[in-house]
Amino acid sequence: MIKKNIIEDVSVLVPVKFAGALTYKVAKDQDLSAGDFVLVPLGSREVIGVVWDSQVEYLEADKKKYIKEKIEVEALPRASRRFIDWVAEYTMAPKGLVLKMAMSVPKALDKPKSILGARLNPSSTKIRMTESRRRVLAIVNPESAIPLQELAKKAAVSVSVITKLHQLGKLTLEEIILPSPFRVPDWTSPGPTLSNEQAIISQALSTAVEKKKFEVSLLEGVPGSGKTEVYTEAICKALSLGKQALVLLPEIALSTQWLTRFRQRFGCEPIVWHSDLTISQRKVAWRSIIEGRVQVVVGARSALFLPFKNLGIVIIDEEHDSSFKQEEGVIYNARDMGIVRARISDIPVCLVSATPSLETLNNTDTGKYKRFNLEHRYSGAGMPEISIVDMRHQPLKSNNWISPDLIKMLGETFDSGQQAMLFLNRRGYAPLTLCRKCGFRVHCPNCSTWLVEHKLLGRLQCHQCGYSLVASNICSNCGAADSMAACGPGVERIAEEVDAIFPRVTKEIVTSDTLSGPSSISELVQKIEDLRVQLLIGTQIIAKGYHFPGLTLVGVVDADLGLAGGDLRASERTHQLLYQVAGRSGRAENSGKVVIQTYMPDNPVIKALGDGNKEGFLHAEANDRESMGMPPFGRLVALIISSKDNNAADAVARELNRVAPRDNNIEILGPAEAPLRILRGWYRIRFLVKSKKEVNIQKKVRNWLVGCNIPSKVRVMVDVDPVNFL
Repeated sequence: MIKKNIIEDVSVLVPVKFAGALTYKVAKDQDLSAGDFVLVPLGSREVIGVVWDSQVEYLEADKKKYIKEKIEVEALPRASRRFIDWVAEYTMAPKGLVLKMAMSVPKALDKPKSILGARLNPSSTKIRMTESRRRVLAIVNPESAIPLQELAKKAAVSVSVITKLHQLGKLTLEEIILPSPFRVPDWTSPGPTLSNEQAIISQALSTAVEKKKFEVSLLEGVPGSGKTEVYTEAICKALSLGKQALVLLPEIALSTQWLTRFRQRFGCEPIVWHSDLTISQRKVAWRSIIEGRVQVVVGARSALFLPFKNLGIVIIDEEHDSSFKQEEGVIYNARDMGIVRARISDIPVCLVSATPSLETLNNTDTGKYKRFNLEHRYSGAGMPEISIVDMRHQPLKSNNWISPDLIKMLGETFDSGQQAMLFLNRRGYAPLTLCRKCGFRVHCPNCSTWLVEHKLLGRLQCHQCGYSLVASNICSNCGAADSMAACGPGVERIAEEVDAIFPRVTKEIVTSDTLSGPSSISELVQKIEDLRVQLLIGTQIIAKGYHFPGLTLVGVVDADLGLAGGDLRASERTHQLLYQVAGRSGRAENSGKVVIQTYMPDNPVIKALGDGNKEGFLHAEANDRESMGMPPFGRLVALIISSKDNNAADAVARELNRVAPRDNNIEILGPAEAPLRILRGWYRIRFLVKSKKEVNIQKKVRNWLVGCNIPSKVRVMVDVDPVNFL
């Protein structure tokens, strides 16, 4: 701590693009500690930063500026500060930008609004009593003040009755801070009856929480095995110890049914942290978290940077999901950083998935992580029967994509009063629109992509930058009328095909375009649970995490999407997605069926799904990666050079190639044009740096970049452990 009446220098980290903390002077009357939020001058403006733990950088006295004031808010916890340091070092991002993610709600640093509260004055003299006055005095106490409006409501009186009691000396009025609007979860309420298999694993996870030591557990289980119920007991144990819990979900769309289960278990909802919250909601939530007044937070990857005061467990659900990777700004994988966050706080972390990533499985094989497996569905439900349909031998009409076999099974499902789902991981109506006369393909002017037709909106859209234009049947290239043809299917086109076959079936198209936020997702889930929808037609947003008891048939329209191209994880990702899709079927008393349409029935992914040989596929995939030294058996860092000036980007790529390190510890692939050569108007060139696991690859890349002069109009983005290779 910095003592009063002594002028000292301190390091202050500010949430801007700086690599480290800056040095400031402390005034005589200021009492500061590491983690305190302070207002400091920065150039011609003033910003709020955090007193940091790093050593003070020497500066001449006339170059130092004074800290303006200390902000009245709880200090940023030491674990959060250590986490920011670690993330910045690992991802090679400016430390100030990482801090900015932890200070994502500047308004939360404003002084909270106060209101008037009333408390009993026990030393006051007797007064004339009325019934309304008696009701007020029966509620108040001398220990804590009650907000006036709340007191008036409870006593069924007007505020004037309370103020009169104050004038008579019976009550003391004082300013109080608004109480937290968040209810405390009741961890003593009984949970669902667990199976023996669930109970054993649940006890192991709860014991890990009780030990208050860092360890990583993988909770694996077939879809519908009750993984959520198992790890909820570990959350319950954390709450019983007065600790906070964090649950990360890859997409907030998955939170709807999760929140219902939580509410049933604990009697209230946790804080849900996502981008759709209002500024006011985020402000109250952030401040309540840093003050320790919130017990459970569930959210997307950004929730990882919230300032938890007393974290006791981290849960990472659907740990394999690529949505945990942030691709812009500070580039990080929330799954990996969640493990680091738990290690810094010396608490357990639980990774949850029906289809764990190869990275996680490799860590269980080497003994770094514990592995628990739920091999059976809850309540005795069986796994669905999977059929592979070879589309090369299916008689399809022009512009049709649903096989006769699948159509027959859909009809049988609807006749029996059960629900079905058609899965196609492609939004919109058609991925390509071209002119039959001149061959022109409608493309995005800002990106190297075709525009996707969204027939319901009447527009063509770019799914990379958001550019769109009104759909037209006149070719913009040659002017030919009635010449534009939609090529290939999206979910809207599948819905059109279904309408022609089953015109009376109620259906819903489920994509990120049709679900505008948590409320619309909740409404849809309720309709499905109430059996008001017979058919779902959706993308990956509906493929995992949901439990619909009436859903007994899943049809995968095109299982081959995602298998093409040179993506390192294409096969693994496709297997995970299709396995999860299949898991939506037959989760209750009625048995389920899955139909997978493919033009590549001999592909290892398709064969593994058809044979039910998940372990065999993963073993073969791991062997292929190991033979090539690829993750998880080696390390990768991607460098993406981009500029709006094509020549400038090329020049920097050539210079980086010229000064690239040449040694036996790393291999540099590139430079090469990115598969998405132009993205949002920026020309892009990629390098891929490959090394063995024991090599400090960040140090190699850092030294490499220092030796190259990069002009301001060129960006060099560093992606440690890349997931996206576009």
